[in-house]
Amino acid sequence: MDQRDINEAEWSNPANWRGGFYRSSHDTRVFVPKRPKWAGWTLNFAHNASIWWLFWLMLLPLAIIIPVMVLLSVR
Repeated sequence: MDQRDINEAEWSNPANWRGGFYRSSHDTRVFVPKRPKWAGWTLNFAHNASIWWLFWLMLLPLAIIIPVMVLLSVR
């Protein structure tokens, strides 16, 4: 069994899903497809890099919104 098979088996295991959140320390992927694969991607919260990805994905919109709000309040 190679890592691709392990990742797929872990993804298929309902015990690794809590609502829309996925957590499996045996799955090497940071981004995994959601349960309905057509719904997009989610983070593997057992992976250390997922916290950094979550931080940067939340910071990016704030980095755009805050300067725009400051510019609009100056006028």
